[in-house]
Amino acid sequence: METRRITVLSAGLGVPSSSRLLADQLAASAKRQLGDAGYEARVDVVELRDLAVDIANNFVTGYASPRLAEVIAGVEASDGIIAVTPVFSASYSGLFKSFIDVLDPKSLDGKAVLLGATGGTDRHQMVLDYAMRPLFTYLRTRMTQTSVFAGPQDWGNTDDGASPLSVRVDRAAGELARLLSGEQPHRKPEAMESLPFEQLLAGITAGR
Repeated sequence: METRRITVLSAGLGVPSSSRLLADQLAASAKRQLGDAGYEARVDVVELRDLAVDIANNFVTGYASPRLAEVIAGVEASDGIIAVTPVFSASYSGLFKSFIDVLDPKSLDGKAVLLGATGGTDRHQMVLDYAMRPLFTYLRTRMTQTSVFAGPQDWGNTDDGASPLSVRVDRAAGELARLLSGEQPHRKPEAMESLPFEQLLAGITAGR
């Protein structure tokens, strides 16, 4: 069974965080739907608030701490990214943008990305189309058509017990699963095996 690695970036600041709650729902649905498609999903969750000091120091020193360097390497090695941020001043959070800025822009080229955001009012949901999509378009990622915004009213249950978020979450996660199916454009081909000269010569001699 092929494996698809997904890195979940949550820029929530609280504990618990609505951004983390949304990110977990998106990751769980994507993992389930990838499994249904015959893929094993490995999900790594990154809480950006835990890296805030490391990210700031990276800007000042130009070097990533071992912990931040490990997270960056994990993002670069991922097949897909689920990125969720709270909305501040009609845009993504400064912490979220700062983490994106420490990445090599070319490292996200061709990666499958699902976008999510949380905010205190539905008026913030346009952030997904007018702030986050342009950012990830610039980074040349492959985004799902559906992105997910969650406001305060989305965290309750309807009369039938279903989450009001579930339909949107499953639709977006399904699109991510489809982007992650088949050959991935950003994956580098495996390096050709280098054989010792004597072994190459022996093969040529044997073929005479």
